[in-house]
Amino acid sequence: MKLLTDFVYLQLLDILTTLAFLMQGVAEANPFVRWALAVGENPVQSLVMVKVVAVALAVYCVVRARHRVLRIANIFFAIVVAYNLVVIIISAPALNS
Repeated sequence: MKLLTDFVYLQLLDILTTLAFLMQGVAEANPFVRWALAVGENPVQSLVMVKVVAVALAVYCVVRARHRVLRIANIFFAIVVAYNLVVIIISAPALNS
């Protein structure tokens, strides 16, 4: 269950860092998320819907005892969130003055 909790937490952090990127005018790199943003009514709703699908897949992994897949996904999203945070911090106006 901890793997699933960690996954959900990482998805929430990914939403927040993606929104921070979008507010700075950075384009979304993931083609699926980029498509969802293009067809959705607003970015928050689009990102939440993508993450609902991701969490559903994570639940499937837990039900099917595919813990290794979920562990790898958690590592991947931890790296993505860490990268996003580093880029946001580096590009912050106060640091570039």
